Amino acid sequence: MKRNSNNSPVAARAVPRRTCVGCRSIKAKREMVRLVRTRQGHIEIDTTGKKEGRGVYICPDSACWEKAMKGQQLERTLKSTLTPENRQELVRGGRELIKGVD
Repeated sequence: MKRNSNNSPVAARAVPRRTCVGCRSIKAKREMVRLVRTRQGHIEIDTTGKKEGRGVYICPDSACWEKAMKGQQLERTLKSTLTPENRQELVRGGRELIKGVD
């Protein structure tokens, strides 16, 4: 256990956890990919995790990514609708991210 300058114990810092939109599993925030709905209503991949807007998280796994893109859960969570072009863009971006993780 860590101790501070006056030798009293310091509690460990909590790790932020998020739920995957595809598989509903809970993992550390840093292990997941964030999608964000911008003010203009466009949904995009947020690789930094700091973009402004409503966000959701997906595991960097092809099964989770496909499940999230197929159903309405992503749209419902982001309170937005995905255009076919936007959906294709997210699918392509997800494939590139998943290739980088494997």
